[in-house]
Amino acid sequence: MLKYLWMVTQDLFLTVTYVTWMHAMLSRLFDKKGRMIHGALIGLGVIASVAMAIVKNTTNLIISSRWNHYIYGVILTLTLVFLILTLIMGRKENASLHLGGKLLCAAGGLLSAAQIFYALPGVLLYPFSFNTMGNGFFSTYYMVRLAGWALALILLLVYSRVMYLCAVHIKPYGLVPGALSIGLVSFAVYCFGRFFVPWVNRAKWLSWPIKYSSAEYGWAGDLMMFTASYAMLFIWIGAGLAALIGILFFCQNLKVKEAYDNSAQLRKLRARNRRFRRLSAAVLCGVILSTVILTYVKAEDTRPVTLSAPETYTVEDDEIRVPLETVNDGHLHRFEYRTEKNVDVRWIVVRKPNSASYGVGLDACDVCGNAGYFERNGQIICKRCDVVMNINTIGFKGGCNPIPLKYEVGDGCLVFKLDDILAGEKEFR
Repeated sequence: MLKYLWMVTQDLFLTVTYVTWMHAMLSRLFDKKGRMIHGALIGLGVIASVAMAIVKNTTNLIISSRWNHYIYGVILTLTLVFLILTLIMGRKENASLHLGGKLLCAAGGLLSAAQIFYALPGVLLYPFSFNTMGNGFFSTYYMVRLAGWALALILLLVYSRVMYLCAVHIKPYGLVPGALSIGLVSFAVYCFGRFFVPWVNRAKWLSWPIKYSSAEYGWAGDLMMFTASYAMLFIWIGAGLAALIGILFFCQNLKVKEAYDNSAQLRKLRARNRRFRRLSAAVLCGVILSTVILTYVKAEDTRPVTLSAPETYTVEDDEIRVPLETVNDGHLHRFEYRTEKNVDVRWIVVRKPNSASYGVGLDACDVCGNAGYFERNGQIICKRCDVVMNINTIGFKGGCNPIPLKYEVGDGCLVFKLDDILAGEKEFR
């Protein structure tokens, strides 16, 4: 659940913020007509994103790195056009929708559609990756991850709504275009750095020596590495601008500044200020919550898992014996044998629930290699892909299950043939 909560937030936070500001700006410039044009182009971006997600999920026609290269180019071009048009004709509220206004709406709407088309298809594809390793669509495994994915989308939609209401009412009008311009310029820097990645990939395909230095790629290589290494910086710029809008809007509505004729008008103005302060507080809560998700939650979810230490056993002739009383508690137990080639062969044992049988297998699988398994909240989980194992299927071949390991039960012990252990040596080299 946590994985997709922070992944969706990370993928969409900037897009949601900038598209929301664009909608508020065009609404204040051209009222209903501006909203309609921008809303229609947002819808076009969503439809194109759904189509792209379907094509990606059902065919092999799309190579994401190449498509992203063209999308970056489109975003850079539209950003430049939009900023120029904003300087020329985007400085006055409630302007008439003449030819220049229509061009500004079209540029802003197409830029928003391009940003959506860049960020949304990957998010739409996440649910198709939940149902892996034999888990069904209605399994707990799938539903928990779907809940994290859906929760992130809901939080972002609520954040977008309250941000729009703040941006459409904040004074002076220039604060929103100013914040949007700064945000778009910073995002354009990121896109510009990512724009050069295909040349590096081409060098890899041609087996050219890759050295990320000014000697190899000049300033383009430096910028490319900067945007790759500090990708989160651009999200923090957007979050900081959003928080600034929320704080300024809150401060503007601490007290009534307009003239009023009677106490009834004063009460109405105070009620409006309270509502606006709540909106600004909601924006700040959204920014803070997103920051927590992208820092603490992400760190907790991606924290490396340390495998438990191997337990003891006895070796008799060509057999390894593990006393049953040491593995009868229903928890995961790990064992390790060092071969003559200094390869540590690991295997796991867990007693199956409500059963006298055991789940036994190498601490590796055909899908994820020898990453190993660990126990969390009574569940056995693959360290690499985070799939929850069905304990009752451990010992059966297939999927992300541990590679089966033969054993026998005798004299109060699990008995393993040394030859069977050595046969698994190839999995741990």
